[in-house]
Order: sequence, then C-alpha cells, then structure tokens
Amino acid sequence: MINTREIVETIKMISDEHLDVRTITMGISLLDCIDSHAEKACEKIYEKITRLAKDLVKTGEDISRQYGIPIINKRISVTPISIIAGASDADNYVMFAKTLDRAAKDTGVNFIGGFSALVQKGFTKGDRILIESIPEALAQTERVCSSVCVATTKAGINMNAVKLMGETIKKTAELTADNDSFGCAKLVVFSNAVEDNPFMAGAFHGVGEGDCVINVGVSGPCVVKSALEKATGKDLGTVAETIKKTAFKITRMGQLVAQEASKRLGVPFGIVDLSLAPTPEVGDSVAYILEAMGLEKCGTHGTTAALALLNDAVKKGGVMASSYVGGLSGAFIPVSEDAGMIAAAECGTLTLDKLEAMTCVCSVGLDMIAVPGDTPAETISAIIADESAIGMINQKTTAVRIIPVIGKTVGESVEFGGLLGYAPIMPVHKESSAEFIHRGGRIPAPIHSLKN
Repeated sequence: MINTREIVETIKMISDEHLDVRTITMGISLLDCIDSHAEKACEKIYEKITRLAKDLVKTGEDISRQYGIPIINKRISVTPISIIAGASDADNYVMFAKTLDRAAKDTGVNFIGGFSALVQKGFTKGDRILIESIPEALAQTERVCSSVCVATTKAGINMNAVKLMGETIKKTAELTADNDSFGCAKLVVFSNAVEDNPFMAGAFHGVGEGDCVINVGVSGPCVVKSALEKATGKDLGTVAETIKKTAFKITRMGQLVAQEASKRLGVPFGIVDLSLAPTPEVGDSVAYILEAMGLEKCGTHGTTAALALLNDAVKKGGVMASSYVGGLSGAFIPVSEDAGMIAAAECGTLTLDKLEAMTCVCSVGLDMIAVPGDTPAETISAIIADESAIGMINQKTTAVRIIPVIGKTVGESVEFGGLLGYAPIMPVHKESSAEFIHRGGRIPAPIHSLKN
C-alpha cells in the first residue's frame, strides 16, 4: 500500500533531486532477418525495427506526461550484428550500421546498440569483419553504438581480441578526430557482457532473449545523496539501510514505468536495471554520494570500500522492488558524466589506477575516460586486459570505454556535451606493455569457471 507520505517523497525526488528514468530500451531480435544477401538482410532489419519501435518514443513521452516522471532516453538494442551479418555475402558491415542508424533516426530514439560481437573464446568470419568495420561505422553514423565482449569467467580472456580492440579504439579515435574522437564514446569492450543491459553504449539484445522486450534503466544519485545527508554522523550500517530504502523507492518507480510501457506497446516486460547512473548536473553524482559518507574527495583512501557499500545496498534495496531485476544494476562511475568524478580527476585525487581498483566492486568498469591522443594502441589493450581480468576473476561484468583524444594531452579537457559531459585528459603510464600484448593467445579461465 502506497501512502500519502510516500507519494509526496517521490514528487520531491523528481522535482528537487533529479530522479528520472534514464532509459526505456526496446530489445529486438534480428535472428529472423538473416539473409545471404546483405542488401536483403538490411531491408528486413529496417522493416522490423521501424515496425516494432514506431510508437516507442511517443509511448515514453505519454507516460512521462501522465505520471510526471522524466524519461530521459528512448533506445533500441538489437541482436549482435556479427551474428546477423555473418550469414551474408558482405565483406564490410558499414552498410548494416547505416541501416541501424536510419532506423534509429526514423523511430526517433536517441541511440541504437548492437553493432556488436562476442569473441571471448575466438572469432568467426563475421566477428572479424564487424570489428574491422567498427571505426568506419562509428565515424559514419550518429546513433549507432558498438560493443565487443573479449572475456568471460568461463572462457578466459581472448588476448588476440584485446590486442585488436586496442587498435580498433585508436583507429576510431583517428577517424573521428575532428569531433574530439567522439566515436570512441560509442564503443565499449566487455568482460562478462550481459544480454539485457538497457544502458548505452554497451546494450545489445542477447540470443537468449525473446523476440521483443522492454527493459528500463532507472537513475537517482542525487536522491541517495539527499537521503544520506539526513543520516550525517550515523554508523555505516545505518548508511547501508538508508541507501537500501532509497533504492527501493527509486526502483519502484522504474517498475511502474516498465510495466506501463510494456502494456501500452504490447511487448513483454524484461527487466529493470537499477543502476545509479549519474549526469554532469551538479548534485547528480555517484562521487558526491561517496563524499557524503565522509570522504573529503572521491578517490582518496576509503573510496573503494564506500563504493562497495553503495553498490551492495543499491542491489539489496532494488531487488525487493521488482520481480525482474537485471542488466548491470549497481553504481556507474563514468568520469565525464559525473560532476564529482570530473572534479576529483581534475584535482588529481582520482587517478586511472584508483578507478581500476573501484571497478572491482562497482557495476561496470573504466567508463568515459579521456586519455592523451598519442597513447599507444598496446597501452589501451593493456588497460582492457587489466579490466577484463577483474571481471573474469570476480565473476562480474566489467567494461572499458576509453577515448584517446587525438591532438590533446594531460592538462587539457574535452567537451562531449549533453549527458556525456566533459572530461579532463587523464595520464596513463609511460612504460610500455607492447611485448605483453603482442604475445596474443588466450589467458585461461580461472579454476572457478569449472563450477558446473
């Protein structure tokens, strides 16, 4: 039973504390669009996406108006294109990316994810073509997002793929250099990628999913921070309880939106991803939550412990509010999208090494990090390898979204705009990892991969 006090609390969260539904994402299977002729496959893809998602944006806007709940993004995720295009006669998949981009524009969504490949154990022909097509595809499209999974706990780390992705990121940066290497902001490298993630740029619709589903991602860092400010001086057990109760309320709102969107669109409800997703808005920051627990600046000693508490409490509170919690669910730490993270990075308290330590206990990984444009591809690959190892060993999803900004170096910053914010250029280690990366092969899966 929802009482009047809870309704008033929710209204305050929306009006004063930046509470919103970050995204309604429609996942669409393209398996029935497979065709040996690439042009025909693209026709099928465009037809299916535009048919199923034609009312997605309008539905989100109608729900937002009716309930007074801000719904920031409407998005689409599709079956990894390497699977769909791999059956075709195409030797370059840029045409598939352009088809996705056209469908995204015509349906009005912000982004479409799924220009993706899963290569944790090896490559198919389609996987290789897709990865080789990524730089050109992201340079020639506006709304297409790409992801590649290079490692899992069960398979280990495909170091050949890690090497290739370092080179791919570097080439993407170069092809989009006139736009501050923005193409890299739409490219994620995963360990243990999940099939129902509604957040970009890593969203894709897994082959284990239904034909079409609705997944919702909620957000509310400012709400959590405000709740913690009322618990000043309390012990950390009380802090955890406060976060749990707040996460419950946030997720309840997401559940309402998900069910309503599902009903109106006639599409099954998939999951609610209860991740705390920050924005560059002042106050809407995961870093500020950590500082509200008693840290002078995010990145100082104690930050990893505070983030572990936050991530766990968010999950515990959220799972009580929805029957179907999925996606990534926890706390995001994208540097450029979080005002507190930006400030901590600018003053030097938050470093790349500290961020890596924090990813051991949070939802994703090294996210929206700008580095000097002359960073070698092998160094980028080594960063991916480190993050993949954390995901593999800890049986969790980790990711790298790193942007070598061509023409910029440490001490400068880059402006991406909108929810992507801006980022200081962060230093990387000067010592080379090239010999390690060029060894190639596979890092074997850890022994707990044999838990069947």
